[in-house]
Parts: sequence; C-alpha cells; structure tokens
Amino acid sequence: MTFSEKIVVVTGGANGIGLAIVKQFAESKAKVVIADMDGSAGERLANEITTSGGKALFVETDVASPESVRSLFDEIDKEWGTVHCLINNAGISEFKPFGELTVEEWDRVLNTNLRAAFLCSQHASAYMKKAGGGSIINIASTRALMSEPGSEAYAASKGGLLALTHAMAASLAECKITVNAISPGWIHTGNYNKLREIDHKQHFSQRVGKPDDIARACMFLCNPENNFITGENLIIDGGMARKMIYEG
Repeated sequence: MTFSEKIVVVTGGANGIGLAIVKQFAESKAKVVIADMDGSAGERLANEITTSGGKALFVETDVASPESVRSLFDEIDKEWGTVHCLINNAGISEFKPFGELTVEEWDRVLNTNLRAAFLCSQHASAYMKKAGGGSIINIASTRALMSEPGSEAYAASKGGLLALTHAMAASLAECKITVNAISPGWIHTGNYNKLREIDHKQHFSQRVGKPDDIARACMFLCNPENNFITGENLIIDGGMARKMIYEG
C-alpha cells in the first residue's frame, strides 16, 4: 500500500533497523520523522530522502528525556500538524555480570527502552485521536522471552515493552489506535556478507535476519486494513524461539 500523506515517526531512525524502517516508509510516500541522537546520520538520511523526492524531517532527540520528547512532538506539530504512525524503535543495551550492574546503568537502559516508548506514545496518541485513529509499534526483542547471563536490564526493558503494548492496546482501543510489538531475533545490521554459514544454518529460515525484515512487518501492522491485529507481539527471528536445544 501507499502511505501517501501519512506522518510516520521512527525513534532511533538514523541507523540500523530504524534506518530500514524510515526508508521503507519513505519509499511508500510517507512523511517520515527521524528522531535520533545521531545528528550527522539523521541529517544525512533526511537529506537523502528529500533529494530523492520524498519528505523527511530530522529532529535530534533524546527519547529518555521528557523535555526532549516534548520538543520532538512540538516540532512535528509545527511542521506537519499530526501523527498517524509511531514506531518506538530507539534502544540501548548493557550486558554485564548481574552483580556488577549499577543502578545508573539500569535506569539508563529502562529509561531509553521502556519509559521512552511510554512518553512518545502519550504524545503521539493525542494526535492520533484527533486524526481518527493510528498505529503504534513497539520494537521489543526475543530477549523479552528468553535470556543469556548478564542481560537483566535489557531483558526487563523489552519484557516491559510487551506488557506496555497490550495495556496501551486496551486503553487506546476506543480511539481506533492499534498497538502491537515486534520482537526481532538476530537482525544483522553490519556487513551481511561476513556472516558464516553456521550463523545462517542455525535458523529454521536458513538465514540471519535483515533490517528490511522488520521494516516490512512495521508496514504491515501500520496498514489500516490490518487493524484487527492489536495487542499482539510478532516474533521475527527465523524460527529460533521455536528451536529445541539440548546439551550433553
């Protein structure tokens, strides 16, 4: 479908998965808002889109800061006046031994990955209500459902996103706003050609994931024709979460 004249906000949109999401929506004629702390990458991406005939707005944003989030949506209101889709993609990680994780590190991860989604969704949903509906997608992780040692802060933040998703889906249902989560598995954002055969073969899909795999799913869930899907978590991991692994 075309997202012509739809305003789509992507947090963490300047790099990695966020960049792929921004490009997919821009190619479908959406007006994309790139919210990111990486000023040079964000400006470069916005210029690339506008030079190609698309519409893009970069707003340097620290999603962990309520003031910065408020400024983001003030800028969107000034430029385009409303919001139709929000992709809460921004996230950071902190992997270290459990006993060494500091409160400051815990707060930094939870504020960036979880509180930010709450803050952005509050602002965006106010515009969506006036527009007659919209879509919110929270980018979680398969680490919300399974873990390795030393991943407590990241896992807690992503698990919280899943709970936030179905809670917001209930709260915003009467406003015709769908809220869903996507939980990526291994999505390689570096040089795909440097991956090993064993990396691909460990997946049921026989390949490691790419950022475009997540971007296409975002477009599917933001399509108003798919508004019967809400409060769900879509796992996109090449089947790894369904793989039985025994040792010994």
